Amino acid sequence: MAAGGDHGSPDSYRSPLASRYASPEMCFVFSDRYKFRTWRQLWLWLAEAEQTLGLPITDEQIQEMKSNLENIDFKMAAEEEKRLRHDVMAHVHTFGHCCPKAAGIIHLGATSCYVGDNTDLIILRNALDLLLPKLARVISRLADFAKERASLPTLGFTHFQPAQLTTVGKRCCLWIQDLCMDLQNLKRVRDDLRFRGVKGTTGTQASFLQLFEGDDHKVEQLDKMVTEKAGFKRAFIITGQTYTRKVDIEVLSVLASLGASVHKSFGNREESE
Repeated sequence: MAAGGDHGSPDSYRSPLASRYASPEMCFVFSDRYKFRTWRQLWLWLAEAEQTLGLPITDEQIQEMKSNLENIDFKMAAEEEKRLRHDVMAHVHTFGHCCPKAAGIIHLGATSCYVGDNTDLIILRNALDLLLPKLARVISRLADFAKERASLPTLGFTHFQPAQLTTVGKRCCLWIQDLCMDLQNLKRVRDDLRFRGVKGTTGTQASFLQLFEGDDHKVEQLDKMVTEKAGFKRAFIITGQTYTRKVDIEVLSVLASLGASVHKSFGNREESE
């Protein structure tokens, strides 16, 4: 695959910037295939948990869903979305078409944001998991560079004017210090991510209370089980229709901070000593 991926394909995120700057791995995490495959995985996790908690879902239905996670007919999904004017229901129908025995239990009790928002959170987590080791590697290589040039003299600058002598190694350590702060903040945001969970249409879980005939313990267990299946330690205790968009602000904030550090370190800008 070429750098940034094939941008006419459902296997890659499509952006005029991605082909120049993004890795194939990152493009795939934000691709349509990854997104809709994750929707199907979420539907499978939901069905598995509902079956475990006593809803009439058969092993045959579960196996049918498992066997078709990757079998996504993007043309059919586009046609269904045009007909239904709803992206999630279009993919419910498309998944149900290749899983006829399971069609009636796909998305059972769930809302669009069950797949949409939880998938966004999974993508954010997995994208951060790609970024963190890359940043750690940059810091490690800069540390080697700083050690090798610890005594190499260079002019320092202040107010964009030549000042006293310093060393290349010392200046590099300024960049490393900023990047270490970014690494810490990225890891914090990644570890603090919570799953939206199985919260119903407006966060009330009313549909699941109805499915489980008012058994709120089973509804709580359903939320916990799906959260664990998705690889999250915690879900939000309370949500509305969506997870709080403060999450997006926090993620964007630390990414912007990293961008500022990278620009300062490698953008030919002089920093006051």
